[in-house]
Amino acid sequence: MNSANKHTKGRSSYSLEIERPIGLYSSLRVELSILIVAATILTFVIAWALTKVGINGWYSMPLTIVVTLTFTYIFARSLTMPLRKLRTAAEAMVEGDYSVRMQVDPKHSDEISQLARAFNEMAEELQHADQMRRDMVANVSHELRTPVSALQAMVENMADGVMEPSSANMENILRQTHRLSDLIAFLLDLSRMEAGAASLHVQEFNFADFIHDTVAPLKVADAQHHHDIEIDVPDSIVMEGDQDRLRQLFTNIIANALKHSRDNTSVLIEAHENEQDETIVTNVINFGSQIPKEVRSDIFRRFVKGKSGPGTESGGTGLGLSIARWAAQLHGGTVQVVDDARGVDFEIVLPKYHSGILD
Repeated sequence: MNSANKHTKGRSSYSLEIERPIGLYSSLRVELSILIVAATILTFVIAWALTKVGINGWYSMPLTIVVTLTFTYIFARSLTMPLRKLRTAAEAMVEGDYSVRMQVDPKHSDEISQLARAFNEMAEELQHADQMRRDMVANVSHELRTPVSALQAMVENMADGVMEPSSANMENILRQTHRLSDLIAFLLDLSRMEAGAASLHVQEFNFADFIHDTVAPLKVADAQHHHDIEIDVPDSIVMEGDQDRLRQLFTNIIANALKHSRDNTSVLIEAHENEQDETIVTNVINFGSQIPKEVRSDIFRRFVKGKSGPGTESGGTGLGLSIARWAAQLHGGTVQVVDDARGVDFEIVLPKYHSGILD
């Protein structure tokens, strides 16, 4: 098995091979039909042969039945062997081993082979979900422990008189409380994602004003990195949507671009209307190293953290991009990384008009 199919550390990874006794036909029903016809012909031949040699019918009939049943049992058992292996694999998954896979010959397309492929897809998703659950516990524990420990140390030092309650120290405490607040907000958004939907307060607004309002607090938070946030959004664009949810979307995407940009570099936000399908296309570009195509979809998974290059920030919950995609999907839009020679380009496509009824 390849590395993608390896299970969580501490569990054995194994596979079960699907074997087909006949293997000449693409349908299990055809093979069962052949078995029935073969058993019928065998019964007739044995009965005829025993009659020819003069064996009495009272002896030939049970002998014919025994031989035919033995032949049918052997081939029927081999036909159902893949089902027994699937049962074994399912029992292993019940015990918590999501590494089990069925090895299927790509040339086979019978019903059992199709079932085995569907089983492998299900096992892959369950293994990923189990790993994400483990990562969530580890990540949330780490993200909570760091600010709580910092807060506890600073407050204890102030209580003991070691540290003065100066404006700088109070600012550090405030920064840690903001970090805790952000993490709690991320977890609340995650619970809404798990619920499958969220209510939208849809209203009409100017898109350029919205982008400028969204970027303003990010500029303040990013002041020490001296990034230049360039905005190229026409003032004429008007759209319908939930500004709170859309602010989550654009804040997370722009903050991600800032985090993965070197100090004293630029981040470009440009938008235009696509009149043909009535959408607004926004590109958030940081002029850094490219994201390989094979991992572009993975970065939108929950608790997946991108690699930080030299001179860029690290850390985070690994939830920002996942929440951004969720907010876009609530509006019937998409978020993806597209090819751009200038750098990493997150393209956000949103419908200009909301399909529901305005709240």
